[in-house]
Amino acid sequence: MKSAAWQARIERVGGGVAGAGFLVAPRTVLTCAHVVHDLPADELAVSFAAFPGRPAVPARRVADGGWDVLAATDLGDLAVLELAEDAPSAPAALAPADTAYGTPPRKLVVYGFPDGFDEGTLAEYRVTAPQLISGEWLQLEAWQLGGQPLAPGFSGAAVTLVDTGEVVGMVTADAGAQGVRTGRMMPTEVMARHWPALEGLVPTSDHHGADRARLRGLVERAERTGLDCDPVRLYRAAAGELAPEPPEEGFDSLWSAALFVLCELDGPDAAATVARFADLLADLVREQSTAPVERPGTPEWSPILVDLRHSGAGDDLVRVEVSAYSGGRRHPVDSGTVPRSRLPGYVQDRIDAAFQYLTPGCDELIAFALPRDWLDLPVDRWHLGPEDETPLGCRHPLVVTDQARRKAGTRHVLTRAWNRLDTLSGARMHRVECTEQEAAARLRLKLLRADSCLVGFAAAPSAARAHFTTSLTAPAPLVAWSRRGCPGGDPGPQPCTGGDGCTGKTFLDELDACLADRPPAELPRRVWELRLEADAEDDHWARDLQLLWDDPRVFPDPHATEPAHARSPVA
Repeated sequence: MKSAAWQARIERVGGGVAGAGFLVAPRTVLTCAHVVHDLPADELAVSFAAFPGRPAVPARRVADGGWDVLAATDLGDLAVLELAEDAPSAPAALAPADTAYGTPPRKLVVYGFPDGFDEGTLAEYRVTAPQLISGEWLQLEAWQLGGQPLAPGFSGAAVTLVDTGEVVGMVTADAGAQGVRTGRMMPTEVMARHWPALEGLVPTSDHHGADRARLRGLVERAERTGLDCDPVRLYRAAAGELAPEPPEEGFDSLWSAALFVLCELDGPDAAATVARFADLLADLVREQSTAPVERPGTPEWSPILVDLRHSGAGDDLVRVEVSAYSGGRRHPVDSGTVPRSRLPGYVQDRIDAAFQYLTPGCDELIAFALPRDWLDLPVDRWHLGPEDETPLGCRHPLVVTDQARRKAGTRHVLTRAWNRLDTLSGARMHRVECTEQEAAARLRLKLLRADSCLVGFAAAPSAARAHFTTSLTAPAPLVAWSRRGCPGGDPGPQPCTGGDGCTGKTFLDELDACLADRPPAELPRRVWELRLEADAEDDHWARDLQLLWDDPRVFPDPHATEPAHARSPVA
């Protein structure tokens, strides 16, 4: 909800809040008909709580759902307002109505403007049942006793999914009785029935929330940077054999093409088409960003941190905490203790939920903070879900970090190192061969004196334990290895000699060639590209590539105190 700047306040010119609403197009706001029915045309205005001090924008009513002021329970309680100028925010993202309920119940959040809360306040609700009342409304009930009840000032407010921030409906009524914490919402599918122009903005139920969020973010970034792209060609390249033809008139923007993919495609191939469309668009955005124009500074990473720890309750249980970082602040998403058998699915669901907090237009980065004995965990190979076997590391840039290095002293040393690394045009690698005979203490001395930023291991951590630990405690800003690296460090009757047939030597040679021309800050993106290549070839040298990438500037101090809220939770 932090980034939901599209939340609107319906006002009377000269002062006074009439109700709530939400932006669905640059100049279009939806609200309840009963909120605006008695406001004269020249007294209707809309403001946005996320932009305090900005003057309200004059508006006019251009459509409605046929609501009758004489019947409080009449159908069609929807009004469409046109603003006199573009709103200062991007429009809301809509979701299929059936995403509002499920087992367990989905938590829904409503942002309204009851008496005493001109800046707005939040209420938590859920859908009682998927059954429509009079074919028009879903019943809402309070998520917990003692929470903010629905009241005048919430009418017209968007009902949003707490885990994605998408809109599933609009509040039309409260219980009308003191102490009863229920209400009604008009779901998006009913709103589209009353105002058909909304149909092209409501995705089908065949797309995952994270996929919708990723596609929206890519389109925002592409349009903000002026990407030159033919939307029709992009759609045809992504569409499956059974996908419909694009409209005869084509698409007037990337937005219209993306909405066509989200809202017009359904069936078993719909999710795959969205993923292909987003992947192709991501390639175009990346090509533009690396083309002749020089990219200043470091990538604007928007990270999602997955913290896995020993639970202390048995080897089968893992303590999980997922957070998102944006605008220099940490946003907790969820935490729990999970059996190992359920760990990948649990983590993927929370990563999906974390995307709502990421800075629009920035590059997502999935980072796993792991205990030192789990740093070899193949988290990049975890599947996106039971119906999508795409490896997580092939969908997003992904790195691991060492939990033990999140202490203040180590963070200080690493921050100083990264300030120096920002001046480098390539990642210089210090090689630790599988035949390494030098004492680990000598490695520490070399790392402190050399300008190498990356330590590459020919052997897996289990076969080079002392040197691996030294690289972590030195501390080296980046460490890379292959989980199936040469076992030359293990005792055996035929130890590796490090020749041309050595898999570890091949790994280091290829790694050095691929990373030498990339600045250290861009290595997560380069490793992601290598994982995509490796996923298409079973014997690719980078198939089990693990990257420990540790820039404390990307992850604010985990011990920093969050600022206290003012009286209102959205003040």
